Amino acid sequence: MKLMTFTAPTPAQALKAAQLECGEDALVVSTKQIRKKSLSQPALYEVVVAIEDAPPAPKKSAGGSSSKDRPASKQRPRKEEGLSEEVLVHISEAARQISEIANVSTPRPRPKVRVEVEEEPPSQEHKEREMEELREIKSELVKLSDKVKLIQNMVWEEKKPAQPGMVPPEFAEIYRIAKKSGMDPMHLDEIMRLTLEHMPLQMRSSTQTVRRYFKTLLRKMVPVRIERELVPPQKRILMLVGPTGVGKTTTLAKLAARYAYMMEKKYKVGIITLDTYRIGAVEQLMQYAKMMRIGIEAVVDPPEFLTALQTLQHMDIILIDTVGSSQYDKEKIEKLQQFLSTHTDVGIDVSLVMGAPTKLEDLRTIYSNFSLLGIDTLIFTKLDETRGFGNIFSLVYETEKPVSYFSTGQEVPDDLMCADSDYLVECLMEARARKERR
Repeated sequence: MKLMTFTAPTPAQALKAAQLECGEDALVVSTKQIRKKSLSQPALYEVVVAIEDAPPAPKKSAGGSSSKDRPASKQRPRKEEGLSEEVLVHISEAARQISEIANVSTPRPRPKVRVEVEEEPPSQEHKEREMEELREIKSELVKLSDKVKLIQNMVWEEKKPAQPGMVPPEFAEIYRIAKKSGMDPMHLDEIMRLTLEHMPLQMRSSTQTVRRYFKTLLRKMVPVRIERELVPPQKRILMLVGPTGVGKTTTLAKLAARYAYMMEKKYKVGIITLDTYRIGAVEQLMQYAKMMRIGIEAVVDPPEFLTALQTLQHMDIILIDTVGSSQYDKEKIEKLQQFLSTHTDVGIDVSLVMGAPTKLEDLRTIYSNFSLLGIDTLIFTKLDETRGFGNIFSLVYETEKPVSYFSTGQEVPDDLMCADSDYLVECLMEARARKERR
């Protein structure tokens, strides 16, 4: 006996194909669904039938009649190896069973009957899978709608009624990032106004060009103090001032190591500490000086400060650490002014040290109250502890003071780099700081 397999999207179609190919006398071995219906493809059913290789020779019965002469109802299908009466079913019988399952009445047997079988109803699992696919499609549509709304919400109109404008979609995303970073909205609107006024119309169609133009304007907002080589007999005295907790002492230790060992030209470095209020701070700085073999002087009042400067006069660079004070403690700030009023042959550069995570309003207050000391440059620390850098852009834009160094961590001396406007722009766009040593 020979087995043949037929497949079709429905059981009825598979049985019909078996009928046409093998005739009504073929025996059905199995009927099963081999693939369930989905949104992208139909179901697939398989029907396996068995047919005889060659018609068997008629056998005479004891009464002299052959089995062919027996009534059809008395005949049985032949047993073959691997097949039994329980699994071999006549095609007409299979059609009847499938019709009953599908709640379809079976017509009376007629020669060459055309079998019509409806498709089996989908299972509960099939329905749940289709619902899950529909939910996923709906979720993607909702996300797409949110993106469209975001771009619509980023539409910016110029304050001049005669010049209304719309921000390109790519610029809208940049606007959202810059606004979230803590930048003053007035400064951001000013950048956008300048962009729309000066950027040629043909350049606005390119999102990449808009992004580059925006970054260029941000870079111009951040003046930096270039670190220049000292040529003898040039000397430099640098005083670090700022509020408590911003890392002045650690930053000073990084600068000392940088000037003494890490630059192409090695300088003779000396340290003066005015922070005698905190014993721990003095001991920490003295330990750093001992490790780096750098001279250090601790002073209390202006006369001692002048003596310390004279003691370290043979140094190329003198770094001065000061006591941290609240921006509202005017008495301590005025005392620092007394040290700066000491007559020296070399001017003292004052660097205001501030933490990058500080809010813009607090940065403004810190700068305003410490400006009594005559701020020359700005140093920002803890860039690794924030994801918003717009406050730095706005403060520098307002004060027009150059930035000299960035501190990106606690490691001495590695986590210190010269200020770089390109680096700060990338930090703002990526909402994070990378540790780089320069």
